Amino acid sequence: MGTDEPAVVSAEALLRAEQYVEEEEGAANKLKGWLGGFVRLVAFVMAAFHLYSAYAIVPTQVLRPVHVAFVLFLCFLVFPVTRRFRHRVMWWDWLAAALAMAVVVYAILGGDDFTDRNTSPDPWDIVFGVGLIVLVLEAMRRTSGWIMPVITLAFVAYALAGPYLPAPWTHKGYEVGRLVGILYMTLEGIFGVAVDVASSLIILFTIYGAFLQHSGAGKFYLDFSFSAMGGKPTGAGRTVVLASFLLGGPSGSGVATTVTLGAVAYPLLEKVGYEKNAAGGLLAAGGLGAIISPPVLGAAAFLIAEFLKISYLDVLLMACIPTLLFYLALFLMVEIDARKYGMRDVAFERVDTVWNLSKRYWFHFLSLVSIVAFMLWGFSPVLSVFWATVVALATSMLRPETALFSYDLFRGKGSVKDHLLHSGFAKAMEGGAIGMLNVGATCAGAGIIVGVVALTGLGLKFSSIVIDYAAGSLLLTAIFTSLVVWVVGLAVPVTASYIICAVIAAPALIKLGVPDFAAHMFIFYYAVLSEVSPPTALSPFAAAAITGGDPYKTTMQCWKYTVPAFLLPFMFVLDPAGQGLLLMGSTKALAAANWWSIAQVTLTAALGIAAIAGGFQGWALRRATPLERVMLIVAGVALVYPGGIADAVGLSLIVAVLAMQRFLAAPAVVLAKDA
Repeated sequence: MGTDEPAVVSAEALLRAEQYVEEEEGAANKLKGWLGGFVRLVAFVMAAFHLYSAYAIVPTQVLRPVHVAFVLFLCFLVFPVTRRFRHRVMWWDWLAAALAMAVVVYAILGGDDFTDRNTSPDPWDIVFGVGLIVLVLEAMRRTSGWIMPVITLAFVAYALAGPYLPAPWTHKGYEVGRLVGILYMTLEGIFGVAVDVASSLIILFTIYGAFLQHSGAGKFYLDFSFSAMGGKPTGAGRTVVLASFLLGGPSGSGVATTVTLGAVAYPLLEKVGYEKNAAGGLLAAGGLGAIISPPVLGAAAFLIAEFLKISYLDVLLMACIPTLLFYLALFLMVEIDARKYGMRDVAFERVDTVWNLSKRYWFHFLSLVSIVAFMLWGFSPVLSVFWATVVALATSMLRPETALFSYDLFRGKGSVKDHLLHSGFAKAMEGGAIGMLNVGATCAGAGIIVGVVALTGLGLKFSSIVIDYAAGSLLLTAIFTSLVVWVVGLAVPVTASYIICAVIAAPALIKLGVPDFAAHMFIFYYAVLSEVSPPTALSPFAAAAITGGDPYKTTMQCWKYTVPAFLLPFMFVLDPAGQGLLLMGSTKALAAANWWSIAQVTLTAALGIAAIAGGFQGWALRRATPLERVMLIVAGVALVYPGGIADAVGLSLIVAVLAMQRFLAAPAVVLAKDA
């Protein structure tokens, strides 16, 4: 890649980074022999069943329980009870897997009679229901650690101990039988909204992402980004920003995107002059973009659509402008980095020209946009991702090196069985099923929380308490809500954090007149902060493992890169004009929207982001003084707060800073890396 090439990322660093991926996705067994073959077969059958259910009609009362059965069965075989028992399946794992199947079979065979007696369940109903709750808690513990099961148990305890709680948390309390009736015997608990979304959309998107990955799309996106952006001082940083969008959009995984990108891009960042913590912060910020970028949004897009009863395409529309503003912030940060750190031109060998890459592998872009194309064509989200997966499979066959089925299969060379077992198609089916187990377990556990909140009315109680503390102020309510979401997000994954806060915190904003779509997007964006907030800052910690930097300094650098964009959610809720950033939340409203108002609020948001970026980086036309940095940050906050007076104040401060930097003498030079 040119002269003076830095050492590539070491295997030890990649291993440390992989440990952070395991913290997010669970420490999976690597099984061999007949046992590994059996797990791969079950995963393949699970993926095939869900693809079938996308095209055919499978009753909801069957689809959701069968999905949970597959998830739990594979969780107990793929994830060990402790690290001590990794890479083998113990007798208790088989017992738990068999019990998971028995619990679901009992519910399905019970039919309508089973559902009808949810208010007065039989003793065996209670036994199986308690068993399912315990299995879900254990599956969550194996895939994502202790915190989510403990939080879920706290909600269960709240439901049982209602009469003994202090005001205003008191409620009449519910017996185990009544709780089991809601959580196990209806579609309002474990088999509720979260599992509905997981079984009908999330797994289809993980299968789709696996098809793209195994057809070489991920490598193409990286090569395309390097070829398009490389060569200038800002080339390495721009490459990270573009590649994170292309890689992260289909996957929705912040940690996985950070690790994949970091292994390739860190040597370039080091070569142009990034120090370890700054490089790690940029890589983690790029990975974070995966969670807020269409078409997946970290699996929360599907949940948002289901909670709001709107189309999935509407959610993608709401995410468009905020996503563009997020990447604008990153691009501005990269441009400032090049000047602040005195980065130099670096020539490195490109894999190929952008034109040649696009000419050979153009179909990977077709696979990427086909989902939206099918939805615009009138297909449902489920059918859209199904046919997009078919498109990815079909277009992969255009070139031998990307084909999910080897060309030799069609030439009659080798064993058909071996070709099918070891094909990219089989690996993609298996990877798609295994890749969503942690999300599936989390969604089942979140169903317990949602069921308790619905049963006890906790959401309304909590919203009343927040509004009382905020004295009815929308600004204070928004601040308190963001803090609640942030604190919850410190402990649990983004998907779980969004689900919990959507049912307990969103009602507070909605009660004060905020449209439901704006309230839910506000909560989603602050739930994403959990990816860059200790102690669960997995993306920055994974980036630090790759760069060799300090994990907490890397986390602070990531905050610096991302904080401008995360002030945007306040624009959604504080003023109706700010809702223009969400394109008004629906296609019908969008058609009649005031486009000038949308353009105006987008422009002021972009200026606000630029000002905040300059303030946090300490740079405008040149290095900024402490006073100029404060003025820029205040200007950015003022521009982010909707309203004519605030916009005037923000613009005046920006003009003042630019005038000071243009006409006043520059301060004494300070070393860039110490600034």
